[in-house]
Amino acid sequence: MTEKKVLIIGGGVAGLSAAHDLARFDIGVEIIEKSDFLGGHAIGFSCKATDQCVKCGACMVEDKLKHVFENPKINYFLDSKIKKITISKRFSVRLEKGPEYIDPQKCTGCGECFNECPSKGAITQGFSKNNLPFYAINKEKCTNIEGKSCIICQNLCAEGAINLDKKEEEFNTKADAIIVATGFTPFNPESKPYGYNRFKNVVTNLDLERMLRQESRAIRPSDNSQPKRITFVQCVGSRDAKLNHLWCSKVCCGSALRMARLIKARQPETKITFFYIDIQTFGKDFEIFYKDVKEDVHMIRAVPGDILKTEDDSLRITFSDNTTHGTREEIFDLVVLSIGLTPCKGSENLAKLLNIKLADTGFFNTPGESGLTSKEGIFIAGASMGPMSIAETVANAGNTVWQTLKYLNS
Repeated sequence: MTEKKVLIIGGGVAGLSAAHDLARFDIGVEIIEKSDFLGGHAIGFSCKATDQCVKCGACMVEDKLKHVFENPKINYFLDSKIKKITISKRFSVRLEKGPEYIDPQKCTGCGECFNECPSKGAITQGFSKNNLPFYAINKEKCTNIEGKSCIICQNLCAEGAINLDKKEEEFNTKADAIIVATGFTPFNPESKPYGYNRFKNVVTNLDLERMLRQESRAIRPSDNSQPKRITFVQCVGSRDAKLNHLWCSKVCCGSALRMARLIKARQPETKITFFYIDIQTFGKDFEIFYKDVKEDVHMIRAVPGDILKTEDDSLRITFSDNTTHGTREEIFDLVVLSIGLTPCKGSENLAKLLNIKLADTGFFNTPGESGLTSKEGIFIAGASMGPMSIAETVANAGNTVWQTLKYLNS
């Protein structure tokens, strides 16, 4: 089996887990990742442990990423996408790879380019020390690529790791099997009446995850102050008939409640409110955990109406009080929208390239959680099948690897 090779589309939790498991069986792996960093959304998640581990799964992603970078059986291509797939005895795949402006073999991760770049957002950084390289050039914001001839970062780099003249390239690869692990796309809440991207102090749960990871505390983006009143609004973009998003995203309740408890442990004077439809249970210790959380978090079973900004950049929320059947208002310093998991952008085009089907929801279609598709040699893993927690994704990827190994052995 040493000559076998599997192509994995997507470098998030599922892709990393599948790559790691396959490499343990001496299978060659190539990961195709469309972004500039491996790890997907979850690599930006914060560990939510307080006095003990709460099984949020954030450390699992770091562990998988570390193993992938260290394993010589695994190659990866960042800022890459599939152009064409043909099938004979093996899969022949035409890939397009974006310019590798920063050489991962030369970059030391010193951060001088990031600190000195005059164009905000032109250089981005990863969330993990295991990202290699730790920095990337954003083609949409780099003024040199826009034709304004700024090469400050290139001149600053003592290692000569930056070359802004690099071009995109196309090349071919072959594989004996393909695993689709494209994950999910977070719902964009701009269409909701909550002021996201209009009011600085309205953020998503993913924004808060990254904030807690980088800052170790919750802050108000408007002035970097510590918020005294925080509220979480659940099911934004999930269980929404108007959007035809009838599914529960499964992970939002657990993530939000763990973050609420973490904030309360680190910033005990903060008052936290939680607007919800109902609570999705998670983990075998859920009842004990939920009982403890309710002592620190004000739970309100209601869907908020409009959110309006006050003169001091606080946020006024109106909602229906189920006890009095009247309308109430409350003021918060920070509003966190728990956004739903939706099918990955580009799934439809990828399904056409692979000649496989999507379910009515837009996620990839597979019987049960088997990872099988209607096409021999093509398998599905993780949240590209539907919403999953990190732990569920890792387990699901392991099952998909088992199906893949059976196919390769046959």
